[in-house]
Amino acid sequence: MTTAQLSLIPHALAVLWLGLMAGFFGTYSANVNLALLQMDGATYATVQSAFNRNVRHALFFALFFGPPLWCALAMGTAWREHRRLWWRLLALVGVAYLLGIVFFTQQVNLPLNHTTEAWNPQVLPADWARVRDQWNAANLWRAWLSLGLFVTALVSLVIRKAPPGTLTTSST
Repeated sequence: MTTAQLSLIPHALAVLWLGLMAGFFGTYSANVNLALLQMDGATYATVQSAFNRNVRHALFFALFFGPPLWCALAMGTAWREHRRLWWRLLALVGVAYLLGIVFFTQQVNLPLNHTTEAWNPQVLPADWARVRDQWNAANLWRAWLSLGLFVTALVSLVIRKAPPGTLTTSST
């Protein structure tokens, strides 16, 4: 296997990890959040807190923090191609994921998680539904952004592997 072929592995893993995270956030928004909207406040507080606690494990952390690392490794192993479109798209994906998913989660979702975990389900604050709606909106943002980043990373891989001249159009 050549060095060029080996450098495709982290690129493909970046795409895979991004797809897994897009699926995770999307499934949560399209299924779990919709189901929790049908629950009373006490049930919501109990279930949401349980989800938040149970998502903290090594596999989730590896999947959550993996995309920018795989992007960086793919770019680093192909540094000589840094002027190519695929490389720049993958760099954009890695930075956007760090800012739009990791940093956003730290600044928005985690504080809301801490809020809901501190609730007594039998004596909820008056604004519990507002907090739930904020969390749902923030997760929907992560779902759409992660889907866009997955598609962009996939496009970068297709561009990278396309034979020279096949992705250009000519007018005749």
